[in-house]
Amino acid sequence: MQTVETLNEGLKRAYTVTITSKDIDARVEKEVATIAPQVRMPGFRPGKVPANLVKKMHGESLQRDALNNSIQESIQKLIADNKLRPAMQPSVELDEGFEFGNDAEVKVELEVLPEIAAPSIEGLKLERLTVEVADSQVNEAAGRIATQQGALEEHAASHKAKDGDTLTIDFVGKVDGEAFEGGSAEDVKLKIGSGQFIPGFEEQLTGVKKGEEKTISVTFPEDYGAAHLAGKEATFDVTVKAILDADKPKLDDDFAKSLGLEGLDKLKELLKGQIEQEHNGLTRTYMKRKLLDQLAAAHDFDVPPSMVEAEFNQIWAQLQHEASHEADPEAALKEMEAEKDDYRAIAVRRVRLGLLLSEIGQANGVTVSDQEMNRLIMQAAQQYSPQDRERFVQYVRQDPMAAAQLRAPLYEDKVVDFLFDKAEVTDRAVSREELEAAIEAEDGDLKPHVHGPGCGHDHHDHDEKPKAKKAAPKKKAAEADEAAPAAEEAPAKKAPAKKAAAKKDDAVAEEAAAEEKPKAKKAAPKKAAAKAE
Repeated sequence: MQTVETLNEGLKRAYTVTITSKDIDARVEKEVATIAPQVRMPGFRPGKVPANLVKKMHGESLQRDALNNSIQESIQKLIADNKLRPAMQPSVELDEGFEFGNDAEVKVELEVLPEIAAPSIEGLKLERLTVEVADSQVNEAAGRIATQQGALEEHAASHKAKDGDTLTIDFVGKVDGEAFEGGSAEDVKLKIGSGQFIPGFEEQLTGVKKGEEKTISVTFPEDYGAAHLAGKEATFDVTVKAILDADKPKLDDDFAKSLGLEGLDKLKELLKGQIEQEHNGLTRTYMKRKLLDQLAAAHDFDVPPSMVEAEFNQIWAQLQHEASHEADPEAALKEMEAEKDDYRAIAVRRVRLGLLLSEIGQANGVTVSDQEMNRLIMQAAQQYSPQDRERFVQYVRQDPMAAAQLRAPLYEDKVVDFLFDKAEVTDRAVSREELEAAIEAEDGDLKPHVHGPGCGHDHHDHDEKPKAKKAAPKKKAAEADEAAPAAEEAPAKKAPAKKAAAKKDDAVAEEAAAEEKPKAKKAAPKKAAAKAE
């Protein structure tokens, strides 16, 4: 193998690799000797087929395999000999005029990871905004569950139903004086003003009291689902059994037990734990962003354009997805296009931070253990059907790139935790609203200046970050002002030649309390009647 460097500019490298025909032929002969004992051919005893016949039968396939294997090994040797750290998969192209029997000339182009000076992690200062869980928050959360479950306190018997009240009623629906199938139900909960029943039904219950019986008249809509009721007048004999106060959820042990818990104290304990987890997540989000800001301000280096392009494409795809769900997708896309350069700057920042975190992790012995990796794989496998889970597990275990992508988020979190431990952290108690506002302010900084060569700034002034508008998809998509996934290590990537046939001849080698919505026990008139079709 002969190698000539043809480009060494910034992070870009290019080489011409010449693989001799002698090397390719030697590989073919070696493979023939390996497979000959397995070949079966009429007229020859097993294992006694002459090598020349084996070569005649499978020669083309053997040559393709030999060429591809030679290219792969040559690239790996090229990378090792030149101590290269590829940023992305190398581009490999076989000379168009290549014919078997001649030397193979291969062009290899790649971008390498930058040489990063020992990252500065001293002097990091962070503020941890902490939020105490108030009893009112727990009660509010419990109240929401009770309201959703319909567990409300009753109004006094003298109370007259008003808009927003929830009634427990029995009713019998009639057309031409005759009860119709599916038009009757008992113990139905109906919130006045919800629009749950056909037009005119709920409004006529305004002012009723508990125990009152009332007959109301309505007309089914012309487009009603049940054709035999569409457009017809009907009456409903309604009995009001209770009027519930939506502002006073019924919070007691009986309610908690209906959720499968020991009592109300247990429900509140679980809810407090959930709220604490939410607060901790918000606190970590704020601290991480402040940490990344400090790292970005303290480290400048070139980043591989191919990595930036891949990161930008990911951000852009998310933006396009968000824009497609806007009220005016065309306007959202137009705004995106006007700010395309800003999003590319975000991609540069994210790639730089990802490489920086990777470097910090490797320099300080941060790793993802085999046990942690196995847990990640099993968790990810749960999203697949049972019959596909084993295939997914095998795929991740056999593909270094797939494993690296799965490992990257956890690795980054571990590096961030390492840096939190190294930083000087001060605590400040705030309200949840204040913490959310602080994060919201960070979300607004979606167009951070990327400090790099030629930026023209003599200092880092983050107060000059332009604020994002509220419009469209930007805010969600570039929650983006973080780090691109930091790799624990750069896995070896295969780079098949564009023109070298890679197929092998088959003859040669053969994934608390659930806040559930209340389930309707009885059918409401418009739903029930639809069943009568």
